[in-house]
Formats: sequence, C-alpha cells, structure tokens
Amino acid sequence: MTRIPETPTRLRILQISKLAAAPKWQLETMRALREPLFLWFTHGQGRLNLGGSTRGFHPHNAIFIPAGTLYGFQTMTRVQGTAIYLGEKHGLDLPRQPLHLRLRDGVQQAEVSNIVDLVQRELDGQRAQAEKAAYLQLALLAIWLDRHCKEHGNELSGPVPKLNANERLTVRYTALLEREFASSLNVTDYATALGVTPTHLTRACRASCGRTALALMQERRLFEARRMLLETDLPVQEIARNLGFSTPGYFARAFAQHIGKPPSSYRKSRSQLKSISS
Repeated sequence: MTRIPETPTRLRILQISKLAAAPKWQLETMRALREPLFLWFTHGQGRLNLGGSTRGFHPHNAIFIPAGTLYGFQTMTRVQGTAIYLGEKHGLDLPRQPLHLRLRDGVQQAEVSNIVDLVQRELDGQRAQAEKAAYLQLALLAIWLDRHCKEHGNELSGPVPKLNANERLTVRYTALLEREFASSLNVTDYATALGVTPTHLTRACRASCGRTALALMQERRLFEARRMLLETDLPVQEIARNLGFSTPGYFARAFAQHIGKPPSSYRKSRSQLKSISS
C-alpha cells in the first residue's frame, strides 16, 4: 500500500477551543493517529467515539488515546481545555488502551491541570532543552494515569467499557480500514476478510457508531483526499491513485458528490485562505 505523506509528528500542545473551531469534517471523521493524544477538558461537553464506542465527555474529563486508536468527536457546546499530541518518538511508558477518566475530586483535577500547565510553560518558553523538560513532565502524567487507574478502578474512571459484539466487529473493521483505506478494497472485501457478510458488517457499524461500513470507508478516504488537496501539491491524478480510486474521473465525481465541489475547486480554497491571511 502506498504510504500517504504526512507532516512528521512531534510534541505539540493545542487549546481545545482552537481544535474545536476546525472544520466539522476534521473533527467528526473517524481516524487513527500515529501518535498518542491526551485531551483534558475543562469546560463544555460533547460526544466522543473511541474505538467503536460512543460516550459523552464533560468538564474535568481526561481522555488518553493511544496511537492507532480510531476516534472522532463532536462538540455540543463551547469547549475549552488542552490537547497534547505526544509525537511518534515520545519514549514514554504510556497505557496501551484508551482511557476516559471522569475526575470528580478537586485534588485530582489540580494534579492534571498542574502537569498540563508545566508542559505548556516549557513549550511556550522555548528555553534550552524545552522539549526534553516537557517530556519529563509528561512522564509524570504517564505515572499519574497508571496510579489513578490502579487506585480508583471503575469508581471514578476506567478503560473503555467492555464492547458488545457489534462494537468488537466495528473495531476490527476500522482497524483494518485504517491500514488499507488507500487500497481499492470495497466493503465486500473487508467483510470477507473479517469472516462476515457485508450486511452483517454494515448492521454492526450502524449499531455501534451510527455510520454504515460504506460511510466509514468513504469518510476516511475523503478525509485524506481533503488533507492532501490542502496540504500538498500532489496532482489530483496522483491523489486519486494513492487513495485507490480506479480513475481520476471516478475520484472527482465521488469527491464532488460528497463534498459539494470538484477536487480542483476545493484546492483553490487553500490559495484563497492564504491570500486572506497575508
């Protein structure tokens, strides 16, 4: 499979209010990152689909998403907090499974906020060895996550709840989809690989995350198409080939049908945004 070019991941911190201001398609498209992500919500609420299971998030919720975990979220109110992208080469001893921690105790909330603030201060200060110092703070966060889960279990927090049969199948499908979305495989091919019928796979996906198997596949491929059109200078024909479309014409029709404009027009919005901001 062709490896689609991406910006190399590195440690960075972002206010969730800015993250939530991104286009809806960037937030809600189910996808997996190549790096771990830590989300600390301090205000607002919304819904998060994490590994095939949908749950609500609220203030003082901490969410850890390991690399390779499929997720997407939507905001219902104005949200605030911090998102920490840990980079591919973090070297930290982090949890291997997603965590959703609902912190009701003020001491616990203060512990997380303090670590997040120290990471923010190091990265913003740009002093010598700032990134190294920030990673040392994140090592403390990893220890905090481990201690919290061991001490409190399911009382205040816990890993993703045990998945039902539909959710387990959806997780298997989305994991396979994340590896192969740039190929020419269709839903029938994925269903065969998973040992189920296309109808069964579609029913399971709809029951677990409200989307059909085909919709998940289309959203993932079109997410990458949008990203490549906006962030790279690759010709449209090459993007179509990289994403497994049989012809550039089929790619253009599919893109226009779902996005509302052809790829060439969509790419022009990049130069328009640049001219407005310059």
